[in-house]
Amino acid sequence: MIEKNFDIPFIAALAMREKQIQQNYRPVIAVHKWFARRPGALFRGLILAEFGGRCVSESYYKAACFAGKRVADPFMGGGTPLLEANRTGCDVVGYDINPMAHWIVREEIEHINLRAYKDAAGGLRRALEEQIGHLYRTRCISCGSGAAHVKYCLWVKVQPCPACSTEVDLFPGYLLSEDARHPKNVFVCASCGELVEAEDRKQPGACNHCGHDVKVEGPAKRNHCACACGAEVRYPNPALGPPRHRMFAIEYFCPICKPRHQGRFFKKPDTEDLGRALDAERMLADTPVRFAPDNEIPSGDETNRLHRWGYRRYREMFNTRQLLGLELSAGLIAAQPKERIRHALATNLSDLLRYQNMLCRYDTMALKSLDIFSIHGFPVGLVQCESNLLGIPASSEMSVGSGGWSNIIDKYVKAKAYCDEPFEIRHSGGRKVAVRMAGEWIGETRDSLFEESPRSVDLRCGNAAEADLAPESLDAVLTDPPYFGNVQYAELMDFCYVWLKRFAPDSASHFRNASTRNEGELTGNANMERGLDHFTAGLSKVFQRMASAMRPGAPLAFTYHHNRLEAYCPVVVAILDAGLICTAAIPCPAEMGASIHINGTGSSIMDTILVSRKPPLQQDAAFDPASASIRVALERDRNQLKRGGIKTTVGDERCILFGHAARFAIESLRPTWKLNAPTSEKLARVRRVLEQLVRSAESKESDRELVEFVAENQPTAIP
Repeated sequence: MIEKNFDIPFIAALAMREKQIQQNYRPVIAVHKWFARRPGALFRGLILAEFGGRCVSESYYKAACFAGKRVADPFMGGGTPLLEANRTGCDVVGYDINPMAHWIVREEIEHINLRAYKDAAGGLRRALEEQIGHLYRTRCISCGSGAAHVKYCLWVKVQPCPACSTEVDLFPGYLLSEDARHPKNVFVCASCGELVEAEDRKQPGACNHCGHDVKVEGPAKRNHCACACGAEVRYPNPALGPPRHRMFAIEYFCPICKPRHQGRFFKKPDTEDLGRALDAERMLADTPVRFAPDNEIPSGDETNRLHRWGYRRYREMFNTRQLLGLELSAGLIAAQPKERIRHALATNLSDLLRYQNMLCRYDTMALKSLDIFSIHGFPVGLVQCESNLLGIPASSEMSVGSGGWSNIIDKYVKAKAYCDEPFEIRHSGGRKVAVRMAGEWIGETRDSLFEESPRSVDLRCGNAAEADLAPESLDAVLTDPPYFGNVQYAELMDFCYVWLKRFAPDSASHFRNASTRNEGELTGNANMERGLDHFTAGLSKVFQRMASAMRPGAPLAFTYHHNRLEAYCPVVVAILDAGLICTAAIPCPAEMGASIHINGTGSSIMDTILVSRKPPLQQDAAFDPASASIRVALERDRNQLKRGGIKTTVGDERCILFGHAARFAIESLRPTWKLNAPTSEKLARVRRVLEQLVRSAESKESDRELVEFVAENQPTAIP
């Protein structure tokens, strides 16, 4: 059982390493972008602890087969719990209201003939090379070769001056490259536009082309920029339509010079480079557009940012060269006769979109493109990065640069190869060793010399509250439920959905809608007037439905964390409404502190795994009133995480504290809980108890006083 066999230090250490470069540990997630994926090691640990019969640290690196066990995930999202359960032989059933989640998880699990895929993907890229490869070439300024590959084109937003009509560059700063991965700092000269290398980042000196001082700070600050005529240009200005851009720099790759060249290759665009951008415009004008979406961008918490910048249609988020390449790619994919291969390539195109748009930014330290979803929103920058759509294959396993077809194909091949032969990374003596798990695999079936029974993989696009599940048919429910807050996955995924829906089969009714947005989605959304009551009621219905299908004693385990205590009220209500007993609150890393969307915010990287069970319980899972001290539990967790190599922050400990308070609150309220009470009344009642528990834990009251408080508000025995 999880309560007995889960090893916090062991799994915490694995999860923390995995989150650093998650694709290296779980290559399958590279099939397509999804948000805030929890570590696969965590869910593998939960499955082994529940079904394996021994401590996870003893069984983790041994192949497992739990054939006959049935595991459900009512909020499958990116599919991590289902992937781990399917890999260990379980039958799986998954639900998600978002059609993109359904498509992605199906693509992750469904078997594919890799040889056939590689032939088709290679053919697609070769066809594109013949049609538009010349648009991604540039002349090397060192050797003069015209066959150098464009890696990235950098564009700055421009806006006309209201006084003199001059196009004003909206540069926030002139630093192009730091001296971390290039020998020197590289700046754009504000006077002549040439690129200048400098030793000192703060005082770069004079431009060696025009003699003017090289500036570090740009003129665009706080939504205004001074024109040379003295007038003020205010931005954004949606009345002008979508933003316009000017290409000002190129990072390229010259295979001739690379063996003797230090650092990267940079240049100011020459007339040939600018001419190629014009060629793309002419080619697009002559190309019938059948796939590039002309859908309007609907209003929303995140999409309203786009509206403020003048974007009204999704097509406006791409430049002409990107639109041309994506349109041609879509046409080649649509012509693929084999449905399984066609769906795989369509998935690749959908994932490629996040690098092929004019909201991508250039990382001046890492010297690479940051995809549109590097922050979970639609932040519009002033300097944008256009990646080579074809990608630049290299002789080694890795392509040069990022964001092109060769990159996406490489990742997909590794992802599906991992499905056939999954592995775990063991750290030994400072080395990483891939441990193959013979007998484990991901899929409903696979190519094999041995006859193997197909596994049941049942994925539904729909609301899990309406799931058609037989009573006592589930051995476990494992999930990562929606995060209550303004994280608008549906609004973000619409960016891919409006393209991908063109490849969905006619039978896929969930792809007929204009958007993935759904009134039943369980996230806070001011635009759709969804608040805490809505989230609570929806979560409760799902938990009740799952509980009715669980076998007696089966666990419902889910990950959760939030900076605000009130966000724990819905999960307490949902567990109580479902008639479940919370048996454990276990900490585990969920994020990296350096994750770009939480870096510097003080947010926790720590989840609490709340384990609840359907009564009657086995003795090992019973709640022990004598151990009812949140402070003691917090100290125990802190020490166990430290043994796993993790030093907790104040934010981490706050979330761990809230998780334990939620567990204690459930025990306190269970004897007198009224399922049919109004949601607002239930939330208020839970909040009072949670606040009392947290105050007691944070105060100087003795452990005895806290034990007495909990004991007074819970039953003397557990049914």
